[in-house]
Amino acid sequence: MGVWELLLVGLVILLGLCGVLVPGVPGSWLVWAGVLWWALKDPQPVAWSVLVGATVALFLAQVVRWALPPRRLRGSGATPRMAVYAGVGALLGFVLVPVLGAVPGFVGGVYLSERLRLGRHGEARAALRTVMRAGGTSVLTELFTCLLIAGAWVGAVLWG
Repeated sequence: MGVWELLLVGLVILLGLCGVLVPGVPGSWLVWAGVLWWALKDPQPVAWSVLVGATVALFLAQVVRWALPPRRLRGSGATPRMAVYAGVGALLGFVLVPVLGAVPGFVGGVYLSERLRLGRHGEARAALRTVMRAGGTSVLTELFTCLLIAGAWVGAVLWG
């Protein structure tokens, strides 16, 4: 697979990661489709292993999301700006503290957004709890799974 095709696959995966944070956009499906495209164009055992792992991980994430309360983020006061802060925080956390840093990065991004909006620590903490209970855990589950898949894909492309 050529460099340009790999860049396009990476762009689809990145679009899927952003789509996880936007309601109505099938972000996890885009991440999976990018990995599928890569596996079909570069049929090596490592590519198929990443595809199978991505499929299993997304299935397990859906099972976890079905067990969580339904998403009602609009009623909790979640804004598009908050989604951007949460997504950037999760991505930075994922890179700075490999894999596990996505969770505190996501929560930290939501807290920072609310702290800037509300101005006080106590109010921002209460808003963070409200958002996480209203569906933030569901979004975090899906985003974390897609970040794991994206990380596996990058690792397989670089070292495979």
